Amino acid sequence: MLLSARAGRRAVAGALGAGSIAGAMLFGAIPSAMADDPALNPPNCTAADLAGVASGVSASTSAYLFTHPDVNWFFTSLEGKEREEVRVEVDRYLNDNPQVKAELTGIRQPLVDLKNRCGSAPAPAIP
Repeated sequence: MLLSARAGRRAVAGALGAGSIAGAMLFGAIPSAMADDPALNPPNCTAADLAGVASGVSASTSAYLFTHPDVNWFFTSLEGKEREEVRVEVDRYLNDNPQVKAELTGIRQPLVDLKNRCGSAPAPAIP
């Protein structure tokens, strides 16, 4: 059975968007973001920077999924499953497909770099 386009978008967004959302929440919790002291507020660490990087990662993820139909189908097939079941299946899939894992990790790297440069905790690695 094929999922509707809306259901597919929701599944991919739910499975891959967690890193972007976590980054946005992390930046929202940093009180020094509005500080006047440059030592506490590194350059290029604004909400606009985060949004720009996150949108680039999102666009790259979309392009990757469109050019890798098998990976796209896997993430689409997660629609409607419980969060813990999704986590287990994603972990298993990425461990069974190290090339996919490396490519998706590479796509997310700009978000990790931004978080590291701006003094927040690094993003969790893709298992």
